[in-house]
Amino acid sequence: MTPSTQWVDSHCHLDAREFDPDREAVLARARAAGVTMQVLPAVDVAGFDAVRALAHRAGLAYALGIHPLYVDRAADGDLERLAAALEVHRDDPRLVAVGEIGLDHFVPGLDRQRQEYFYAEQLKLARRFDLPVILHVRRSADGLLKQLRRIDMAGGIAHAFNGSEAQARQFAERGFKLGFGGAMSFERALQIRHLATQLPDEVPVLETDAPDIPPQWLYIKAAERAARPPARNEPAELPRIAATLAGLRGWTLAQTAERTTANACTALPRLAPLLAA
Repeated sequence: MTPSTQWVDSHCHLDAREFDPDREAVLARARAAGVTMQVLPAVDVAGFDAVRALAHRAGLAYALGIHPLYVDRAADGDLERLAAALEVHRDDPRLVAVGEIGLDHFVPGLDRQRQEYFYAEQLKLARRFDLPVILHVRRSADGLLKQLRRIDMAGGIAHAFNGSEAQARQFAERGFKLGFGGAMSFERALQIRHLATQLPDEVPVLETDAPDIPPQWLYIKAAERAARPPARNEPAELPRIAATLAGLRGWTLAQTAERTTANACTALPRLAPLLAA
């Protein structure tokens, strides 16, 4: 990576408790690696103030929403609290999206009907406040697309996408970019690597989902986890993740930074002024 190369981590949970011991050091390593912008999506109402304050303190961007894994524990009035927060902060230039929202059909035991309700209502709020969305997609692409056909949206990012190529192209046709991160670095991730290679240049954005989804070089096998804790992903890993995308697409690192940053700014229009500041 050249010193002038600048990267956007389009999905990072820097507010997570895993970063409590050394958050400032994590930020410093990210900046040293050229990761000058991170998008911090909230996962529940209790975290709204934290992600907003962190984004302002660190010069980053944030999104407000209720994650599908948290809807079972969300209060019935949390959608109203989300609407109130979006109203209060609607002119905040660092508020770039409604997210992380969506559907999770992988984790067993979740109330799918409640997920669907929260997802649809949050799409309506995004439309009301003219904001794109950051979508959680986990074995749920068809369900997400079904609601997007009903509720016309300004687009956004389908985070950590691992659906079919046909589904990917349907998201792209609706103005969505697709997030590629550490999972792409595993040679056995054939579907993700296929998508990273085949989709149009205007589709990929980069993400870490830190502290989750560590890339191959950080991954600890299940048999080793008793001896040491799982590896923590962090935004400083983004340039090396980007090198994987560059290799798959035949891009230089500079081309990868330029294209994925442009794609992120298209998906989240409020990013561009922050990057130019």
